[in-house]
Amino acid sequence: METTLQRERTLTHIDHVRLARLPCSEAMQEMLAGSELVAPRAVPPTLVTMRTQVLLRDLAWDAPPYELTLCYPEDADPSRGLISVLSPVGSALLGLQVGDTARWHGPQGRWGEARILAVLFQPEAHGDFGA
Repeated sequence: METTLQRERTLTHIDHVRLARLPCSEAMQEMLAGSELVAPRAVPPTLVTMRTQVLLRDLAWDAPPYELTLCYPEDADPSRGLISVLSPVGSALLGLQVGDTARWHGPQGRWGEARILAVLFQPEAHGDFGA
């Protein structure tokens, strides 16, 4: 099974610059290098960018949909649904769109898989082009 880090992503120029400065895995560096870059004003409202809140459905468990917000490592607080972009789940979500399935390799060798049902909040869609 491939992780979504192995798929092409769409990132904003700003997100790309900020993420390239972080100490990240080789897989994340490769994803950044192979990403399609767009201006923040050209981002579709269905794209997962930094500080985007998404509604997900876990495909491995029969559980209700849940919300997560993609954030930078210093802002992460999983108990509040704030997930670091450098975590397996966070890096799997970045640059995907509503309807896509994120896949990641989690703790203890388990695979995770969740479908993006909706973007509940995206900074660019609300006029914040520097988030």
